[in-house]
Amino acid sequence: MRIALVAGETSGDALGAALIEALKVRYPHAEFAGVAGPRMRAAGCQSWFDIESFSVMGLTEVLAHLPRLMKLRSALRSRIAAWRADVFVGVDNKEFNLGLARQLKRDGLCTVQYVSPQVWAWRQGRVRTIGQSVDLVLCLFPFEPGFYREHGVRAEFVGHPLADQIPLDVDRAAARRDLGIDAQARVLAILPGSRRGEVEKLADSFALAAELLARRYPGLVSIAPMVTPSLREAFAARCALLAPAAAVRMLDGQARVALVAADVVLVASGTATLEAALCKRPMVVAYRLGAITAFLLRTLRLVKLPYFSQPNLLAGKALVPEFFQDAATPENLSSALSRWIEEPAEAAKLGEAFQAIHLDLRRGGAERAANEIAELLAARLATP
Repeated sequence: MRIALVAGETSGDALGAALIEALKVRYPHAEFAGVAGPRMRAAGCQSWFDIESFSVMGLTEVLAHLPRLMKLRSALRSRIAAWRADVFVGVDNKEFNLGLARQLKRDGLCTVQYVSPQVWAWRQGRVRTIGQSVDLVLCLFPFEPGFYREHGVRAEFVGHPLADQIPLDVDRAAARRDLGIDAQARVLAILPGSRRGEVEKLADSFALAAELLARRYPGLVSIAPMVTPSLREAFAARCALLAPAAAVRMLDGQARVALVAADVVLVASGTATLEAALCKRPMVVAYRLGAITAFLLRTLRLVKLPYFSQPNLLAGKALVPEFFQDAATPENLSSALSRWIEEPAEAAKLGEAFQAIHLDLRRGGAERAANEIAELLAARLATP
């Protein structure tokens, strides 16, 4: 069995690694190859291209990278065909992977998208092209499959592997010991994103928000887990310039340890918001796109939902404050974080809501995803 996978960023790398381990149980002698980060490589996936080559966000921002991405897609299509893969699994990285899957499906390959595009939130017409691109969509959230089934696309809710990996009750004291942080300290975790574009757009607001909080709460410990050395260097430079009082301590990776150790979290929208929720940590979420992309989204009314952070989407209401584009100011961010610090009863209620989300998503996600892929392959092999 040869399984091709393409992940495009840190969160996809984590999902892909868990899936590979689960598929190994089904197919002990399987080979895995494609585009992989460090976790997928450690799980046994041969990586043909650097995962950071695919980390591009936004609508108009992609245009500058389009020729390079099209060349990569063509190279991958040829490589996967020459390798004679049995199935292709696109792990998140939706825009790139769905285009590649469409080409591979035309070539006769079985195709899967692991992590649903947010078609229920914006550009709902895309659901038709998704059905033309993949044989199966593996959904992380329970409200997603129904939308696909209405449009004749096979989709299954498998749960979220993070909900299986993170204990229902995390150990804050142990996390602080691991990081050398006093048990009684007040701790802010800052996660400005896993892609360069995210960090560049949010770095100054996040750094200045940390500075405002450090002045308001003497002794505040600020930590920032960064996914790559280059992103660490970039964010550290902005913090040194804009947030001297905050004295933000940079960490190499260790995002989950930082979240567990924290009292409050300032985080870029994305999978990290779910991870913070599963760690039961009060958070404030921010998101910024390029000015042209944001203008198009607003003007064309492409977004169909009132929220963008994963905790709020899952709850169907505003559990945590979220700030988009120009609203993501240092003052707004620091003020919202201060509320969690100064209203512990509200933070406790939030923890209860996060526990309910955790239980709902805890379904053995990687194993269920592997089982769905195995069933798809068995049906394909049984078809004359």
